[in-house]
Amino acid sequence: MSLAVVLVEPAGPLNVGSVARLCANFAIEQLRLVAPRCDHRGPEARQMAVHGEALLEQATLYPDLAAAIADCQRVVATSGRIETESLPLSEPGQAFRWLCQDSSIQEGGSRDSHHRMAALVFGREDRGLSNAELLQAGRVVRLATSEAYASLNLSHAVAICLHELQACRTQPLPVATSPGITNDGDLCNRGALEAALADVEALLLEVGFLYPHTAAARMAKLRALLQRAQVQQPEVALLRGMVRQLRWAARRETP
Repeated sequence: MSLAVVLVEPAGPLNVGSVARLCANFAIEQLRLVAPRCDHRGPEARQMAVHGEALLEQATLYPDLAAAIADCQRVVATSGRIETESLPLSEPGQAFRWLCQDSSIQEGGSRDSHHRMAALVFGREDRGLSNAELLQAGRVVRLATSEAYASLNLSHAVAICLHELQACRTQPLPVATSPGITNDGDLCNRGALEAALADVEALLLEVGFLYPHTAAARMAKLRALLQRAQVQQPEVALLRGMVRQLRWAARRETP
């Protein structure tokens, strides 16, 4: 399984350059930028990247977080908030062991015959990730900082997380003895889950279970439920097939 570091709307070129250097330090081969608000290939970013400059050149850009993690089966997002509304916080060690549970990540490699992907997501420097973005992650972590001033500099947060992740890679606990880790098999990728949720929302709107003014809040709860369930690829295909058949039956207006 390969791992990508994802930065959502980074505004500081110095931070982006520093993160590229950290990716090189910890053998992370993919840097993904969601709608960056700075020149990630400018002189300031290059100055901080040093030997990570190649990562700046190869960084891929995405319009939103959903697109950036659509091919990922495991996603960990970071939050500076004390609590999240729908998805509980995980301890960093627990979340990162879940993220690198696949043996190829544990060994530090990025090659995998199944081309499976994982992502570690960081939010905006000024306001972090929105609730909707946090709900796209399988785990949400908050680093243990003072509650009086919880917000970390972006590159500092990335450094701490990658250091913790490296420890999980080199000294992974056995899955059976790691708290909160279960053998959840071939998890579905985010793109498949979002497509199924879009079908579910359309059906529930059509049959009157959802209303346009409350749909976002109720779908957020459903999204959180499915995230906690750790849905696998065959299961999300089954769910989508059921929903499409129900939409077809509802449109026929038969008993």
